[in-house]
Amino acid sequence: MSAERSDQERIRLQKLEQLRARGVDPYPNDFRPTHTAARVLEWYSAYDAAALEHCEDVVSVAGRMLTRRDFGKASFFHLLDRSGTIQVYVRRDLVGEETFEIFKLTDLGDFLGVVGRPFRTRTNELTIEARQLRLLAKALRPLPEKWHGLTDVEARYRQRYLDLIANPQSRQVFLLRSRLVERVRAFFNAREFLEVETPMMHPIPGGAAARPFVTHHNALDIDLYLRIAPELYLKRLLVGGFERVYEINRNFRNEGISVRHNPEFTMLEFYWAYATYEDLMVLTEELLVTLADELKGTRMLPYGEWMLDFTPPFRRISIPSYLAQRSGVEVESLFALDLEAIRTVAERLSVPMEKDYAGHYGPAAAGHMLVDVFEAAALPDLVQPTFVYHYPASVSPLARRNKEHPTFVDRFELFCAQREICNAFSELNDPLDQRQRFEEQLRARAAGDEEAHAMDEDFLRALEHGMPPAAGEGIGIDRLVMLFTNSPSIRDVILFPQLRPE
Repeated sequence: MSAERSDQERIRLQKLEQLRARGVDPYPNDFRPTHTAARVLEWYSAYDAAALEHCEDVVSVAGRMLTRRDFGKASFFHLLDRSGTIQVYVRRDLVGEETFEIFKLTDLGDFLGVVGRPFRTRTNELTIEARQLRLLAKALRPLPEKWHGLTDVEARYRQRYLDLIANPQSRQVFLLRSRLVERVRAFFNAREFLEVETPMMHPIPGGAAARPFVTHHNALDIDLYLRIAPELYLKRLLVGGFERVYEINRNFRNEGISVRHNPEFTMLEFYWAYATYEDLMVLTEELLVTLADELKGTRMLPYGEWMLDFTPPFRRISIPSYLAQRSGVEVESLFALDLEAIRTVAERLSVPMEKDYAGHYGPAAAGHMLVDVFEAAALPDLVQPTFVYHYPASVSPLARRNKEHPTFVDRFELFCAQREICNAFSELNDPLDQRQRFEEQLRARAAGDEEAHAMDEDFLRALEHGMPPAAGEGIGIDRLVMLFTNSPSIRDVILFPQLRPE
């Protein structure tokens, strides 16, 4: 093992042996800090050097040593704990000869416990003058050479622990993520929604158009699927009488990896009985405004090259109406899902049509084509928060049909910064219509659409017991955090993203 280690690592191992030879436990667990770095800085920030000169308050902090400057019989170092950093002053005559000799065997990255009093240095930096010093954990590997900036993006994702040590901005992203999830929960709890947990392993993958991961249960000797969405189980709870439910948890989709996609991701999904998708538009605006106000203190959020304005009401556009206006094609032909009319739109808006839609989607071809043409043509226009509605029923097998246009459904997606953030619709609660939709999905699957929805007889049985009219929505937590932290990649907001093996 030693032959594989770097010179720095071998030196650290030698110091570890020297510490043990002195009778020092390099990994004790009996030190209890009484303060954080931020608390010390906050409490004593108002005191000048003269006031602190007579201060005999004792504080106790613990954390990782990040920087160090040695001056013979004294040293300064910065200590990092969960709240931030603070400077510590160590002097031989104050901590004692033995403690100072042990301190000389410590390295950057080691965890130290410090007991001392606050004072200000000649440069007026609030500092802890150590009276006691303990080694709490010896680090056998050094920090990145430039501890203040681990810049290798791949290394940041693979060794997130180093990223969190080296990059304060990365720590802030994940602190904000935690606060965002906390406030999302508070938002729905205040509106009498019940937080629930539903299965992660499903006998039938459902609730979304996606390829699942497959696993096997040995005791039951059956294949199961990591869930692609919790939708069908949450709707079962509507049947059971829970009128407002939500879940924040993981979904798993066996698909590509990109700056917007990770195989496992966090979703908020909620269902509201006696509400429509239009009610959810208003609720979604309220949620995003609340998060902006509470987390950022402003409704104007920078993202990349744009400044996003979350002041309600958000813009609303209909897919057929938008395409008809842009292309000059009659809107009625688009609501009729006329294939030739959709191809004409694509041609006029310079959208390439490379897929064999009929061969891949079967009877659902026109619906998929319409949505693809819209997203290609409209994406540059979907920077500010925009509700996009009027989706074809053939691409929305679980949504309620629109009264005026029965081949379309009451559904919207919210786009921000050219990315889908939310997907919502008035729920289909007619069990006969739902069975017909599942059968259409089976025909699409037979035509080659691997993401078409499977038949779920147990869900149909639940619907036949009666489900109240309702609306439901899914919001990608990871993409929401990307917006609120101005992060270009989903990997920046997931602590341990999926990566190719080294």
